[in-house]
Amino acid sequence: MSDGPAYDAIVIGAGVIGSSIALELARDGRRTCVVDRGAGAGAGSTSASSAIVRYNYSTWVGVVAAWESRHRWESWPEHLGGGDDAGMARLVRTGGLFLESPQQDVAKVLALFDRVGIPYEEWDAATIRRRLPQLDPSRHYPPKPVTDDAFWGEPHGELGGYWTPDIGFIDDPQLAAHNLMVAARRIGASFRFHAEVSAVRRRAGRVAGVELTSAEVLEAPVVVNVAGPHSARINALADVLGDFTVSTRPMRQEVHHLPAPPGYNAGGAPGPLVADLDLGTYFRGTPGDGLMVGGVEPECDPMQWLDDPDAYDPNPTQPVYRAQVLRVARRLPGLTIPETARGIAGVYDVSDDWIPIYDRTALPGFYVAIGTSGNQFKNAPVVGRFIAAIVEASENGRDHDTDPVSLQLEHTGLTVDLSHYSRRRPVNQDSSFTVMG
Repeated sequence: MSDGPAYDAIVIGAGVIGSSIALELARDGRRTCVVDRGAGAGAGSTSASSAIVRYNYSTWVGVVAAWESRHRWESWPEHLGGGDDAGMARLVRTGGLFLESPQQDVAKVLALFDRVGIPYEEWDAATIRRRLPQLDPSRHYPPKPVTDDAFWGEPHGELGGYWTPDIGFIDDPQLAAHNLMVAARRIGASFRFHAEVSAVRRRAGRVAGVELTSAEVLEAPVVVNVAGPHSARINALADVLGDFTVSTRPMRQEVHHLPAPPGYNAGGAPGPLVADLDLGTYFRGTPGDGLMVGGVEPECDPMQWLDDPDAYDPNPTQPVYRAQVLRVARRLPGLTIPETARGIAGVYDVSDDWIPIYDRTALPGFYVAIGTSGNQFKNAPVVGRFIAAIVEASENGRDHDTDPVSLQLEHTGLTVDLSHYSRRRPVNQDSSFTVMG
């Protein structure tokens, strides 16, 4: 076994967040190497993302991070410092409607919007019918299994909601990760694919690098675990879980594609996002004349937790497809439902409160960006800076546990306290405990 090349930092995972972290570490002058067991940047969970860019989180830091990231997505080539011969990911602005539900404290969310400066409009049922005539604003709460006769019961009242005009989605999530990789390489970062970590090495009481299954050793005084659904395995290899009060687990999720109802994608432009906790789903238009449909973990549906993140069916299943599209059909009466499920299944890395962990660990030099579930893709442009700031402070002797790093953000000028993402926090009871965050 021979020693490999020496780096200043190793990032485990080349998804959209790992690639963003690599870019920011390289910008700080660190010789950075990214290792990923897959074939390319964004080939794992990132490629299965719905890539929605929205701002309605249940916490101040969550809202601020999403709003700051929106500005970076809008100026994507400038954020990256150049282009990519493969093309550039693009923010497609659609607007979005969030229907009221007891699961979401609308007053709290809108108060956060007011503090941050995010524009919105409050809509009653009559406004919803006028502005989105394809949508039926009937109230059905709580969500029910579609196999339950009660699912087909008459609605009880009507819903209002709030509209945010700046919501949209990234048109190609995997390309976004590729763009970040190209930008990181442009300033000296390297990426190693088909490279699986088999051990985390220590020396003199701190991390010293990683060993690959090929028996190659990569040395570095900083290692960042951004391994998505495989992050728990990497943490176990590093033996750092002893002081974590928040844990993560892999979860299988499905997203389905079907034809949009007439008029939803007006003029061929993708129709708006609708977040529907009343029925337990969300949907948005896609380029052309399609509709993407996903779930928001209603209590009536079983969670598909995985013991092995590699042991899952990557194809959509008929029961989940039927549940999601029938719920959407109650909201969009003009929807036509194909018999055959079409879509994709992916795996989330989910924390106990659905808020990620961006932090140092008890092993000096070993950092984590984990538990990102399905709600952190949009925040990738700023998460890289979060981790880089924590690394810079910690490697210069600051104890982020007792003296948390705060960061003033470039575009909004707002300041975030990064202890919000601590591995040692209490489970955050302000969370929605769903993908909504």
